[in-house]
Amino acid sequence: MGKFKFELNLQGLNELMKSPECQALMLETGQAVAGAAGEDYEAEVHTASFVAISNVYPNSRKAAHQNFKENTLLKSIGAVGLPMSKGGR
Repeated sequence: MGKFKFELNLQGLNELMKSPECQALMLETGQAVAGAAGEDYEAEVHTASFVAISNVYPNSRKAAHQNFKENTLLKSIGAVGLPMSKGGR
């Protein structure tokens, strides 16, 4: 088999990571996680210097306490069917 050379196009990758399509997908996924967590959770997407970032968070004191005690958001990620990290294994 011949040699294969892979060159990462960082500018293109950065554009993709901040694209409206990527942001819409991230918001949809974040809203699914928030919905699985309960009514007192919200999702939002914003852009950083070179990527879009999705945040899901409790929007009330009661929800924050519930999340602290029961790991509600972590369980919601699994309930939605998203893969979860196993700590680098």
